[in-house]
Amino acid sequence: MQKGKIFVVGFGPGDREHITKRAVDALQQSDHIMGYKTYVELIEHLVTAKMIVSTGMTEEVSRAQEAVKQAEAGHIVSVISSGDSGVYGMAGLVYEVLIEKGWTEATGIEVEVVPGISAINSCASLLGAPVMHDSCTISLSDHLTPWTVIEKRIEAAAMADFVIAFYNPKSGRRTRQIVEAQRILLKYRSPDTPVGLVKAAYRDTQDIILTTLSEMLEHDIGMLTTVVVGNSSTFFYDNKIITPRGYQRKYTLGEEKQILKPHQRLKKEAEPWALNQETGEAKSGYEKIVAVEKKTPKVEISSLELANEALSLVQKEQKEENPFLVQQQQESIFEFAVSPGVANKMITPQQMITLAEVVGERGTMEYTPDHRLVIKVPSDNPQKLVAIVEQTGLIVQPVGDVVLVKACDFCYGEKAESIPYAEKIMETLGGIKMPKELHVGFNGCGMACYRAVFDDIGIVYRKKKFDLFIGSKPVGRTAHAAQPVVEGLAPEQLIPLLTDIIADYQKNAHPNERFFKYFKRVKKILNFEHVDMTCKIKVEEAPCGD
Repeated sequence: MQKGKIFVVGFGPGDREHITKRAVDALQQSDHIMGYKTYVELIEHLVTAKMIVSTGMTEEVSRAQEAVKQAEAGHIVSVISSGDSGVYGMAGLVYEVLIEKGWTEATGIEVEVVPGISAINSCASLLGAPVMHDSCTISLSDHLTPWTVIEKRIEAAAMADFVIAFYNPKSGRRTRQIVEAQRILLKYRSPDTPVGLVKAAYRDTQDIILTTLSEMLEHDIGMLTTVVVGNSSTFFYDNKIITPRGYQRKYTLGEEKQILKPHQRLKKEAEPWALNQETGEAKSGYEKIVAVEKKTPKVEISSLELANEALSLVQKEQKEENPFLVQQQQESIFEFAVSPGVANKMITPQQMITLAEVVGERGTMEYTPDHRLVIKVPSDNPQKLVAIVEQTGLIVQPVGDVVLVKACDFCYGEKAESIPYAEKIMETLGGIKMPKELHVGFNGCGMACYRAVFDDIGIVYRKKKFDLFIGSKPVGRTAHAAQPVVEGLAPEQLIPLLTDIIADYQKNAHPNERFFKYFKRVKKILNFEHVDMTCKIKVEEAPCGD
């Protein structure tokens, strides 16, 4: 079988003139293209691939996994990122997935990272020259990085007078981070520090705003905005943001003849602030950063502790620790869901106490619309936690892109006739890995009060038989119920039919393709023809494109 290949392509800001030739060549060589749907739309006109898979935000890991899978099957795959794929892009994730599978460059599939123009560069070109001195990029997304770590990085960059480019500054759900970033910066920077807000650089919706650090939040900032904050020497000039090349000039601007010739500008006398190569020292007074000395309180040491310290020094066992060493440990987060049962909706006080002890101070517990609690807790021993929770009688379930089974409360047990069928569905199909989270809803009577007909697959028990509904669109302004496909299904036929429908979706859907989108695309699942159930009234498209 032919060996596949993965291109991880950074296509820059998105317009044709700023995509490299190598990026275009890689896209045109590929028979599979994978990327965030907005990015796919930007490069779709450049590709001839037979398979284009576009997915939503936050689904990067599954994109990387699918790319590796297709490349291992012999395909040429391009995984795309805007900007540069190695700067908050897909390159690292692709390598992480490969490493987990034991990949090596010598024996594994070929990987080529194709560089692109990152946002800090494209946005700087539109603002003038704000990144002429030392700079850094900081993502404000705490989706994968703890906010406490991001805070420290902002503080350090602000204190060190870096020009800063903030990526992912704000989204619909993350609105506070940019406020906190401004607060930290104002501790070290003037309120009049120049700030550039660039939205959708070099695209049709491009928008550029020049503002200041104190007024930046008065303007619209979103996920497509890059926020460029100047340093203490940055200034405005003629609708441009300019950062001088250095704090001390070794040349004279405006003079036709420079005072210092090129070979003289690098002499010690011309740059008295530079580090002495022999002594390792530099003269102070040229920097604008003032270090604040913290007084360490005097600690009383007992005579025994003093003796032990002296002994360890004599024996040369004392190890010096570097107080400035930064080590951000990677932490294992165990994520799982719990419920009291398919039909049971009651959690006992003892079960809640156990869950609170498992979650502790550093974990989280979130109630979901699926009648489950999602637990996220740092742990290197997931099996131990599962055992503790299951001992209380709670059901432990996987989370993510799996089959989720939920049922009504069967009128608090008064209509219990169909409960065994719901429990069998959970036992047989619950937790199976899917291309995208698949919701199976079960109602114990024709009232369907738990809205099973608004799940991906809806089951309604009526007159000792089952009605089946598939393909609802449960969210959005164009939401609609599922279409009825079977009425009066015999109980013994229910699970075999559900198994076949789920297997069809599992095998043939694109990664991250929701069930209703899959049904609409393929037009037919088993012998069930797709029927358009959407509202026929024209509704303006949402800004996100959904």
